[in-house]
Amino acid sequence: MKVIEHLKQATSTLFSFEILPPLKGKSIQSIFDGIDPLMEFNPRFVNVTYHREEYIYKERENGLLEKIAMRKRPGTVGICAAIMNKYQVDAVPHLICGGFSKEETENALIDLQFLGIDNVLALRGDSIKTESVFRPHQDGHEHAVDLIHQITDMNSGKYLVDDVQLAPTDFCIGAAGYPEKHFEAMNMATDLNYLKAKVDAGAQYIVTQMFFDNKKYFEFVDECRKIGINVPIIPGIKPIKTLQHGTFLPKFFNVSFPEELSKELLTCKDNQAVEKLGIEWGIQQSKELKEAGVPCIHYYTMSNSTMVRSIASEIF
Repeated sequence: MKVIEHLKQATSTLFSFEILPPLKGKSIQSIFDGIDPLMEFNPRFVNVTYHREEYIYKERENGLLEKIAMRKRPGTVGICAAIMNKYQVDAVPHLICGGFSKEETENALIDLQFLGIDNVLALRGDSIKTESVFRPHQDGHEHAVDLIHQITDMNSGKYLVDDVQLAPTDFCIGAAGYPEKHFEAMNMATDLNYLKAKVDAGAQYIVTQMFFDNKKYFEFVDECRKIGINVPIIPGIKPIKTLQHGTFLPKFFNVSFPEELSKELLTCKDNQAVEKLGIEWGIQQSKELKEAGVPCIHYYTMSNSTMVRSIASEIF
């Protein structure tokens, strides 16, 4: 079932969450162990992230270094299929531009269709850690909107090879939104225009980047509606877990902490205190969002469901 259908049929705020594939060589049981405690809250869909390649250098016998590409967290498509088979819950694989040609993207979408996976979240993806800016595959997409156009074309039966009659796909397409703007956008107005372009290209719903001030989300939704973005906008929530998050999250995700939260965080002496605060703040955020009638609350678990379970038990 498509995400948009879940949202349209819902009579109250839905629960969903996102997980990471395990590190290469690890068992999928770690994924199941993270999902099991959350099943009592009736998640309608589970997102599975996709991580692009990284480069390592290995020294050869002649002393020269060989640059080798590797993916540390492979398996997104297989994990989605396993989740749907084991839990009978819809899985939403992330599909990214970085590291993929248009043909590889097309083939991945065909694989997803064969597996009965009819939801995708279309993202540009991050730059490689060793590069300061995002560089697309030479035969790939530079922006998420281009990826969305390709998926929409396939939904219309238009493939890269257009001289034969091909069966159309039937994907529900999600896109990412940024209540505090994408860190590369010049300003909020331009970022909203980019988001509208993704919706106009075929995105049927939006999932937001994490935020810690609900006012940012409500203002973001209002501004989206003003420029004609009328698809459902799902708030994304991530509970603070460690002292390091106080500096890491604002730096790497371009998010800010409200003054009340930052003051509380500064009084925490250890990670245990931060985790307690993160749960309390997540409950407070979630209650306000649910009371406002948001279509769904989407939690970023980082494949550790303990904190999300504590929050969800108070909300759903």
